[in-house]
Amino acid sequence: MPPNADAAAAGAYLSGHERPRKYVFVASTGGHLAQLRRFSKRMNAHSDSLWVTTRTPQSESLLEGCRVLYLPYVGARDPFGVLRTFRQSGRLFINERFDVAISTGSAFAIGVFAQAALHHVPRIFVESVSRVTGPSMSGRIIALLHLADLYTQHKGWATGRWKPHPSVLAEYAPAPAVQQPPPDVDGHSVFVTLGTFRRYRFDSLVEALLRTGLVGPRTTWQLGATDRSDLPGRVEVELSAAEFETELSRADVVVTHAGVGTILSLLEAGRFPVVVPRRRARHEHVDDHQSQIADLLRSLGIARVVEAPELTREDLLAATTMSVVPRDSVPLPRPEESISSGSDPS
Repeated sequence: MPPNADAAAAGAYLSGHERPRKYVFVASTGGHLAQLRRFSKRMNAHSDSLWVTTRTPQSESLLEGCRVLYLPYVGARDPFGVLRTFRQSGRLFINERFDVAISTGSAFAIGVFAQAALHHVPRIFVESVSRVTGPSMSGRIIALLHLADLYTQHKGWATGRWKPHPSVLAEYAPAPAVQQPPPDVDGHSVFVTLGTFRRYRFDSLVEALLRTGLVGPRTTWQLGATDRSDLPGRVEVELSAAEFETELSRADVVVTHAGVGTILSLLEAGRFPVVVPRRRARHEHVDDHQSQIADLLRSLGIARVVEAPELTREDLLAATTMSVVPRDSVPLPRPEESISSGSDPS
């Protein structure tokens, strides 16, 4: 199949078909996997479709009942990890034929897409919603190597080869809380989830929460890399999917970093979170893309967004009065809206 045919075929699969299609879904865990899982529910995927990701409590929970190939974790800016993924995914395309490969990133996708291209499998890359102003490093590499048909969830930079795709976050709207809590949250539960991103601590948020005076014996902390021994309540490095859902359901207020995977879990549960973005200057992340997703959440009105040094007791109390509800489902783009006969080869 020539490159332009690959691109046209890839775009066609976004519109849906009566006949189920056999996909290979590729995503790193966290926000990338959460977004792709949500998009997949609007696709007519054959039961033989395959997910390629890393084994974590999140992936095991989200993909329960699906066919899954677990490969080792690929870190940010990890070329050796990409090469390892390329080698390990080679047999996949020799042994099976797929209609299309689709990914929301990140570096994990590059190796698999390279193998899919060698075997003439159409490829789709939908950039993460967290990339508000332009593509990620993985997205730029995939574009540079012409490895996929390219989509962005932000119309503001949907130019050239990057075509618009509905935003996964635009499917939610704010609403008053169904049950208003008492005016003082002291005697109620607080759930703090800092994500499980490796190597990067988030002590500034922990310290800010301690200053509010609202965390106590009924606080649950999922700390990830931010290991602490001086916190009140239940303290865990990582919760199982079932434990996460339990804590989420009983918490009066939820405080989180601006990780897309976590935020999608909270929104789907109808929670209006307090969102605090990690900052590169404080060595809390590899870059400042969490500030971009935080700004988007603020503009949509579906979270209480605040910087760590500015977090107050009032922010937590205000979040307890709000909830989130789903908007009407937005259809995926038709091929005539996204693929032109003159599109660049992928």
